[in-house]
Amino acid sequence: MVTAVAQRLAAQRREINDTLARLSLSSENLQQVKDKMRVELERGLRKDSHSTASVKMLPSFVYRTPNGTERGKYLALDLGGTNFRVLVVKIRSGIRKSVRMYNKIYAIPLEIMQGTGEELFDHIVQCISDFLDYMGMKNTRLPLGFTFSFPCRQTGIDKGSLVSWTKGFKATDCEGNDVVEMLREAIKRRNEFDLDIVAVVNDTVGTMMTCAYEDPKCEIGLIAGTGSNVCYMEEMRNIEMVEGDEGQMCVNTEWGGFGENDCIEDIRTRFDREVDEGSLNNGKQRFEKMTSGMYLGEIVRQILIDLTRRGLLFRGHITEPLKTRGIFETKFLDRLALLQVRAILQQLGLDSTCDDSIIVKEVCGTVSRRAAQLCGAGMAAIVDKIRENLLKHNTSNTVPLELCSFSRILKDTVKALAPQCDVEFVLSEDGSGKGAALITAVIDKYLYAMRLSDETLMDIMKRFRRELGNGLCSDTNPTATVKMLPTFVRSIPDGSEKGDFIALDLGGSAFRILRVKVSHEKKQTVQMESQIYDTPEDIIHGSGTRLFDHVAECLGDFMEKQNIKDKKLSVGFTFSFPCAQTKLNESYLLTWTKRFKASGVEGMDIVTLLNKAIKKRGVDIMAVVNDTVGTMMTCGFDDQRCEVGIIIGTGTNACYMEELRHIDLVEGDEGRMCINTEWGAFGDDGMLEDIRTEFDREIDRGSLNPGKQLFEKMVSGMYIGELVRLILVKMAKEGFLFEGRITPELLTKGKFETKHVSSIEKSKEGLTKAKDILGRLGMEPSADDCIAVQHICTIVSHRSANLIAATLGGILSRLKDNKGNPRLRTTVGIDGSLYKMHPQYARRLHKTVRRLVPESDVRFLLSESGSSKGAAMVTAVAYRTLACLWASPSPSPADRPAWMR
Repeated sequence: MVTAVAQRLAAQRREINDTLARLSLSSENLQQVKDKMRVELERGLRKDSHSTASVKMLPSFVYRTPNGTERGKYLALDLGGTNFRVLVVKIRSGIRKSVRMYNKIYAIPLEIMQGTGEELFDHIVQCISDFLDYMGMKNTRLPLGFTFSFPCRQTGIDKGSLVSWTKGFKATDCEGNDVVEMLREAIKRRNEFDLDIVAVVNDTVGTMMTCAYEDPKCEIGLIAGTGSNVCYMEEMRNIEMVEGDEGQMCVNTEWGGFGENDCIEDIRTRFDREVDEGSLNNGKQRFEKMTSGMYLGEIVRQILIDLTRRGLLFRGHITEPLKTRGIFETKFLDRLALLQVRAILQQLGLDSTCDDSIIVKEVCGTVSRRAAQLCGAGMAAIVDKIRENLLKHNTSNTVPLELCSFSRILKDTVKALAPQCDVEFVLSEDGSGKGAALITAVIDKYLYAMRLSDETLMDIMKRFRRELGNGLCSDTNPTATVKMLPTFVRSIPDGSEKGDFIALDLGGSAFRILRVKVSHEKKQTVQMESQIYDTPEDIIHGSGTRLFDHVAECLGDFMEKQNIKDKKLSVGFTFSFPCAQTKLNESYLLTWTKRFKASGVEGMDIVTLLNKAIKKRGVDIMAVVNDTVGTMMTCGFDDQRCEVGIIIGTGTNACYMEELRHIDLVEGDEGRMCINTEWGAFGDDGMLEDIRTEFDREIDRGSLNPGKQLFEKMVSGMYIGELVRLILVKMAKEGFLFEGRITPELLTKGKFETKHVSSIEKSKEGLTKAKDILGRLGMEPSADDCIAVQHICTIVSHRSANLIAATLGGILSRLKDNKGNPRLRTTVGIDGSLYKMHPQYARRLHKTVRRLVPESDVRFLLSESGSSKGAAMVTAVAYRTLACLWASPSPSPADRPAWMR
């Protein structure tokens, strides 16, 4: 029995080895590939054979590599895959020789890659327009270099006709046309800016030129990434397609097409043919399909399917994911540790044994090794040609590699096949040695947890919706984090309100007093006069008596300046802290937030405390409201559909109109009442631990109320700047920013403010602002540092907008269910410095809400007058109700409003 099992396993092993042997290349095979490549190089250079050569050897009209004297500012475009990059490159010569870059990456959607040429180039120009806005350079006419990483037949440095699309592109009406002219036409159609298109180059040429700036010996450029290609400096006398015999010119080989004339059919396998047949350009780019990142993962997948069908892998079971083209990505080939292999297979739904993982590892290694060897054989043909051109027995070349995970095999192959050539391989690092793309990748590693998918946001929305229900229910309210406090505001303004009112607004260090006159002549109008008073730190942290005496002194000063000391006016009080209200004019402070710590106030009725302080002022506190309620009422005065109020500023909170039948804490079932959610405490029970980061926890530990207001600490203006500062410190400590330098200012809590985040994210002057702000913190940031800081700010503020959208989505979905309508139409009143001052926040919030609650039409109405006007509106509504009761005969106590009882 044991012998039979052993024989069966040995037979299976032989079958696997036989399959992989077809992809193994002997020294003789590699020498033949080198020789055939050399033949095709020569055929591509000659006029009589160029048209039938599989290696096209396209002239680039680049006659020399940099010599270090270049200087100036240039715009560069880089199109060669699913991402499109726009850059500004500043070159300095002389003693302070340097290259500095500012860049932005844009995605190219599949529908544009495979749409029309006009759509593709319009998209490119739209990206350029965005970048020029971002850099504040719309009115600057810069020289432009266009890296276009597809086979082009050039007739000049700025003239290039596309030969054929590769890498999954199929945009129509492009092949055979001049891509520079198509770009110019698209710029004209947009009619926003003008550029001087000086050069169009292939990515290999760009890679060679980048490296040559640092190393003058560099005369070959190799791309081993999504695609595969090589360029090199050829003698002009050998390039028959171009006039002239003197000097050199860079030739773009387009070696990806090697083998289209069947010259390498002897080494192609049925797996290569299956990949080719399933591609967009069947029969084309055969060498590229055996060597480049776009296809290696697909070759592996074809082999795995074959082995599984024959019962040699995965117990013969082929899963649906494994049947999916492109599911096995080339990046998986680099992860050859067995645990990594098993993890990848699990992602693909494959139940693998240890033996399966070993076999998959062998397949990946074999496919990757063959690709490296083939690139090495092709490279050996090129360096041999350069050696012969120079008529030397020993040639030293530098080859820049843009991406080379298989570099050791590549180098070994070149050394074996071109022993007389000394070739140094240097990784191209975008010239400056610290490219913005690299630093962006590092940032993303640190802040990955702050990027929330729509699936995660939907889950948070559902969690918050549950908390709303818990807060409304009398049984669960004591333990609910979202307290759902009744406000005793039962309606929004209806347009009939009138009178002269005072509004007080206490919610931060700035205390505001307003006089609000609501009148009816021809139409309802509101006139407001206001003054802001500072609340010193010693009063914020002193006794409650001192705090309310300070409010009373400010009120007395205001009434004197308004000449209303002898008038008896009704007062609305916006008090922006969590309170439990029992009447419209009775409200007990639950807990201080926003750094307030005045003693003897928590648990007390703040209306009583205020009345005690202002008893001699001749005013009547008719209503106390939260700032969110004030915001809703302010916007409700202009739009009677408004039934939600949100603050996104120093703090954050929301209120909305809830059905009375759902509010267990208040008697009665008819009508509605505004509920102050106090959503800042969402997550205080650990519900958000899966999305909180190490930086969130550090913020909480250093706060005045650790463990409290955890949601607010992730999203509000009081904390966002500090979040960014903590991230900058960590990245600087690990050497990824500011060359590892950290100043005492950067280490000081509160030095990086949320207003700085808003300034840095501005599209035009953001990078300049970043440099200025960091300079004030004692830093000397590079351009890449500024780009990185801007990226960090974007991620932190975008997370805030997404989380607010998720919680708002919970409220909107509840409103929709309350009304029983298939579609919700409502208005959200909104206020707060973060929402108003940040250049992107509002747009991001609105966009995410539309995605999370698609069955709603939401108008976001900015509160122009703040929440103070809303307190006056609440007072006006109460005053109107009172007037109606006075006009009716003998109202019973039960008929009076709650604030009168």
